[in-house]
Amino acid sequence: MTKCPALCIIAQVMEMEKILEQALLYDFYGELLTEHQKQVYEDVVFGDLSLSEAAEAHGISRQGVHDLVRRCDKALREYEEKLGLVRKFEKTRNLLKEIHRLAGEFEETGNRECVRKIAGLSEEIGEL
Repeated sequence: MTKCPALCIIAQVMEMEKILEQALLYDFYGELLTEHQKQVYEDVVFGDLSLSEAAEAHGISRQGVHDLVRRCDKALREYEEKLGLVRKFEKTRNLLKEIHRLAGEFEETGNRECVRKIAGLSEEIGEL
């Protein structure tokens, strides 16, 4: 077995993680971008247009598209640094998964400790 397939898979996973991060940031903060920024960003990041295709579609240079996408990525990350909505969303989602698991455990065992833990987790969600 050669190293290239493993490295290629790692690169693909890293690219997918980057796209997932971009999608989450865009879902939470995309409305803070201008209409033009949103159109170009969506075409390149989610529509899978090349920089040249997006440049032609929007009447700007390839370098202009590249710079705009980079500026949008930076702005979205800065919004997250300041507001932390994605972090809070992910934390809430993880706490809810744990609540669901504990509820199932309580149904199976009747262990009242699960109820106490659920109450604590729900308080934690309320404090986010």
